[in-house]
Amino acid sequence: MEEFLNVSLIPAAIIIIVLSFLEKRSKRCYLDEKLNRLGGYCGILSPLDIITYSNRWSLGFAFGITADKVMFMLFTEYHREGVPSWAKVFLVIAMAIRVGISLYPFFACLSTRYALLGAILGFLYTSAWLFITIVNLFLCPEGKIVGEHDNFIEAWPSLLCQFFLLCRFIHIFVKALRARCKLNTVNEESSFVEIHQMQHVQQLLRKPPPKPPQESWIRRKIYHWDPNFRFPSRIIATVVVIIICLYMFIVSEFFTAKTLFSRPLRALNDFISTGLLSPNNTLEGAFEVVDTLREFISVAEGVWIFSTVVASVMSFSYVINILANYRKHLKQLQAGQRYFLLSESITVSSSLSVVALGRFTACQIAYILWGYFIMHLVLWVVGMIVMYVFVLPMKRGEWMELLNKWGTVLLSCVIVMLLKKLEVLFAVRFFLQPKISPNDNQKPLALDNRKAFVNFSYFLFFHSVVVGLFSCLMRLLRSTMLGAWLIGRLDQPLMPKGYEAFDGGFKNWVGMLLMDHYHTNPVLVCFCHILDAQNRGTQLQRANEHTDITEMMGRVPRVSGKARTRWLLLYTLLNNPSLQKFRKPRLGCYSLDFPQNSSVSTIIVDPYNRPI
Repeated sequence: MEEFLNVSLIPAAIIIIVLSFLEKRSKRCYLDEKLNRLGGYCGILSPLDIITYSNRWSLGFAFGITADKVMFMLFTEYHREGVPSWAKVFLVIAMAIRVGISLYPFFACLSTRYALLGAILGFLYTSAWLFITIVNLFLCPEGKIVGEHDNFIEAWPSLLCQFFLLCRFIHIFVKALRARCKLNTVNEESSFVEIHQMQHVQQLLRKPPPKPPQESWIRRKIYHWDPNFRFPSRIIATVVVIIICLYMFIVSEFFTAKTLFSRPLRALNDFISTGLLSPNNTLEGAFEVVDTLREFISVAEGVWIFSTVVASVMSFSYVINILANYRKHLKQLQAGQRYFLLSESITVSSSLSVVALGRFTACQIAYILWGYFIMHLVLWVVGMIVMYVFVLPMKRGEWMELLNKWGTVLLSCVIVMLLKKLEVLFAVRFFLQPKISPNDNQKPLALDNRKAFVNFSYFLFFHSVVVGLFSCLMRLLRSTMLGAWLIGRLDQPLMPKGYEAFDGGFKNWVGMLLMDHYHTNPVLVCFCHILDAQNRGTQLQRANEHTDITEMMGRVPRVSGKARTRWLLLYTLLNNPSLQKFRKPRLGCYSLDFPQNSSVSTIIVDPYNRPI
């Protein structure tokens, strides 16, 4: 496949050159004057528009084809003979350019204006990739990790995306062919406003509907579907690539761990089967050590599988959380609630927002993969501690030893937690004034029994100093667990409020949201659409008026230029009698002086039949 990646650069370059020669530029340049045959063509291709909502799922599955290449780039050792270590960054850039060029035709053929040609080229290029991938699966079914059928287990999502893209190119070809044959007579007017954006603005102008008395748990806690909101193509592509990359990473990690756990067990079994170790052997304690190692490996493998399931479920659920928070944050920005993102002292520059729009997908994929791995390790360590501290002693029947070791600690923790609850209940019962209304949820923040409260606070001070050490440790533990839990999400800052600038991932999230907010705000887009429609209407009206005048001029008898000049001269002298004395006297000229008392009422009509 790596060799085919290099070979595919040639047809990819040909497709890019052909489509770029057909792309028309909006502005002419110096080359157009030298090469007249260009005629404004040979423009820059736009493989995808990451802000709009067109071809969302097609671009999503096109990005799905790149998932296995992304995983290959993440876990490839960039080492070449004769290349120093500091130059590895240039090898990474070269690899990224090579992969980008080889996959560029998928996106260019989907987004080109020449749908018929793009569908043909895209179908041929996708068919070549699909054929080579299937041949590779049959010729090399075994891999380095799983063994038999390793490549198929890892490559079937890419095959599915290629097959979908193949069907999509067939659909585009049939649609373009019908349009060329004039079978499809529907004229779609191009506009930069989407239907769901219009519906959203209409909903804002209406009276809000009453909320249902009881919503389902899924709508309240996980996701509530909004018919007037659509995710842009960039978010759909990010979700598709995240799911495929997570699947490939989890499968590779699972089978790698299974191999690592099985090898020591196999070695121990082989060592025991040789007869060197037995219960009657003279080596004292050796058999117990082997038994202990076997137990440790089996426990570690079981905890690893359990933590894999938990970490996988949490990582895949993050995809839904990212979608829900994207819509939530974007709607809050549209409502003018910007304070929830960053502190007032921290700003995100426009240049960073532009860069963040391109970084978001790549950063989210890398973050969620590392987040899964870190969360998996933390869960495995916690699971091993729980197994050896609580579960295994209970399984062996060592209840008394367990209670002697941890009974006092657990009892102290429970007592401290109960005391904290009693303090809160005591404050509610004695140190707050009664409710103003019986329907209030809680008492007002107004002190009662102040002398008793002062004594209570005085003695609580000495107790809280001792308990503060335990609270500090619990705070550190909760922060560590929460940080490991949320490391893969860009929509949640890991730094406290006021220090969000040190969280590069969250700043990319904010910059991406600001970019989408300024370019896809439904109210702003609909307002611009109204202005554009009015401008087009005015231009069309002027064009119709100009057409009417031109037709009217065509019906009027033709007037010579000399007669028209004399007519204008007469009109000028009548309106400006003082100019007559400056005229050059000619033979046969007469004066246009009129008596002052005489009233002259004249209607002068110009050659275009308009009264002056």
